Amino acid sequence: MRKMNRLVQIGSITTMVAMLATGCSASANGKAATNDSSSKGDKELVFYSAEAFDKDIAQAFEKKTGIKVKLVDDSTGPLLARMQAEKSNPQWDVAWFDGPSSMQGLDNQNMLYKDYIPSNSSNYSELGKKMMPKDHAYFPASVTAAGAIAYNTKFVKDSEAPKDWSDLLKPEYKGSFAMNNPSISGPTYTTVLGLMELQGGIPQGQDFFTKLKANGLRVYDSNGPTLTNLIKGNVKFAIAQDSAIIDKIKKNAPVKIIYPKSGVTTLSSNIAIDAKAPHLEAAKKFVDFALSAEGQKVASSIDDGDANFESIIQGAPGKQGIRPDGIKWNTEDPVFGAQHENEIKQWFTQNIVQK
Repeated sequence: MRKMNRLVQIGSITTMVAMLATGCSASANGKAATNDSSSKGDKELVFYSAEAFDKDIAQAFEKKTGIKVKLVDDSTGPLLARMQAEKSNPQWDVAWFDGPSSMQGLDNQNMLYKDYIPSNSSNYSELGKKMMPKDHAYFPASVTAAGAIAYNTKFVKDSEAPKDWSDLLKPEYKGSFAMNNPSISGPTYTTVLGLMELQGGIPQGQDFFTKLKANGLRVYDSNGPTLTNLIKGNVKFAIAQDSAIIDKIKKNAPVKIIYPKSGVTTLSSNIAIDAKAPHLEAAKKFVDFALSAEGQKVASSIDDGDANFESIIQGAPGKQGIRPDGIKWNTEDPVFGAQHENEIKQWFTQNIVQK
């Protein structure tokens, strides 16, 4: 989920300008080499983020450590484009956004710092451990359901609600449901990938979405317009990130949520350190803080959908009672997801969005 472009400055502009004017070259083993910028690693940190709680996290970390944080807050897509543009001379230390496949794509390009094991990684729950990449190039910090099914209670009785994804292919649901565009909405690519994997693979998944389209699937850009059309009654059902649906429910919208019995795909929010991080030691400290119960408390305390996550850190205070027990969580394969991301998005655009 994300918001407007903004650069939040926590600390002086002069240090930011000095940092942007310098760079940091990588050493032979891929770790940051010492230069004028990295020598100040314990003093400042550049944080790229697409999470609504990022300002709060940055302020709490700065207060705890005295390290000045420069926060660049944007949607995931623009952040990824910026990171690619800075690939040879990165200006960021830590990045945090939803979607393991996008992080894995950066990892495949050797853009991420590997083999660092935060001390707080021992706090992971079993689900958290499942989502940790083997090379420790990025760290899952929380999880939501990439996609669940919401329905408008003004138009749909509980007994009429679908119980699984395949129910949406039935004639009684024709023309009554919508979802986001995976080329625009970051979480939705994970939803599409998860549903394709649930069907048995990409060809089977393409067949499933083709049938959904034939049964009247509508596609909007992102969670915002999709859920707005649901609440207005333009559609009766919507596939969206569950944290966004929960946010609407908490704000008294006439909406209920369904977790399909065959499962929902986990959408982890992930933190990574740049392979050439200008402030490597500060970046390590930030990751440890984010994976601590203290850091998780800060993230979960804000009044925004992004805070409606499922904690994967033992002892961390998650928001209680926002999800039912017994949800079947399906973890995606981020390596497979990264390999096929462009292919799947292009197919979806040509065959579902444009038709």
